[in-house]
Amino acid sequence: MSMGFLVEETAPIVWRGLMVMSAIEKLLRQVDWGQLDYLVIDMPPGTGDVQLSISQNIPISGAVIVSTPQDIALLDAQRAAKMFQKVSVPVLGIVQNMSVFQCPKCKHETHIFGAEGAKELAAKLQLDVLGDIPLHINIREMSDKGQPIVVSHPDSPEASAYLKLSAEVVKRLPTPFT
Repeated sequence: MSMGFLVEETAPIVWRGLMVMSAIEKLLRQVDWGQLDYLVIDMPPGTGDVQLSISQNIPISGAVIVSTPQDIALLDAQRAAKMFQKVSVPVLGIVQNMSVFQCPKCKHETHIFGAEGAKELAAKLQLDVLGDIPLHINIREMSDKGQPIVVSHPDSPEASAYLKLSAEVVKRLPTPFT
């Protein structure tokens, strides 16, 4: 489910405060999610109304901070981690997104956004690095088609990165009620 399904394709979503919380409530309470093991909420970067509304009004088992390794993105990631800690949401760890690009022809690896930024931030905040997601054309193409890489190319190294990440997140979540 996506907020994008609730508005016209090219319309901006310029909601604040009560409008944001109302939309979140509708997504959480009026969508037939069926039987869930987990519900993952992908939020935009930052520490604004969306993040605060969700963290203060919905029970959250943990937050995962995702950042590219570049300095400007890491500033937002650090603010997000500190915000979640301030509102008593456990931060499960940090994911380094777009960590490396491998040329599909020659296999040379390039760290376009930097090599160790998220790892250094994790150490600074005393958090774990949960995984590294590569910058890969298959991820982009399959995302654009709405087909997760773990479904479309389940044996690929890219899918393996996501599976490893999800296993690390699950290990850090509290045991569900039975």
